Amino acid sequence: MSSAKRKEEPAVANGGAKLSPWSKALRTDAAWEDKDEFLDVIYWFRQIIAVILGVIWGVVPLKGFVGIAIFCAINAGVLYLYFSSFQQVDEEEYGGTWELTKEGFMTSFALFLVVWVIFYTAIHFD
Repeated sequence: MSSAKRKEEPAVANGGAKLSPWSKALRTDAAWEDKDEFLDVIYWFRQIIAVILGVIWGVVPLKGFVGIAIFCAINAGVLYLYFSSFQQVDEEEYGGTWELTKEGFMTSFALFLVVWVIFYTAIHFD
């Protein structure tokens, strides 16, 4: 019986149930005790944005540098607004604004390019 109580104790913090990272990600009043947890949320939000924009760019037949530039602006802009306005985290805790802005950017860029090329080729290839 005592081992069952020990298993329950880590799940309860400060009198309330421990929230998952995704539950915290969608709340403005979330407290991020673990820095890596917040960085993981930033990373995966970028991947989601990359897939969505890759599909849109492939369907719309957007091409070239304009598509890449718009993706970079939207990706960086949306995440900057998320962590500075919505979550209101102290950027200096995470190494500054630039560190949060570039967290997972290159992998999301690669994913965006793959999805964009696949959808563009599948829909618009003659």
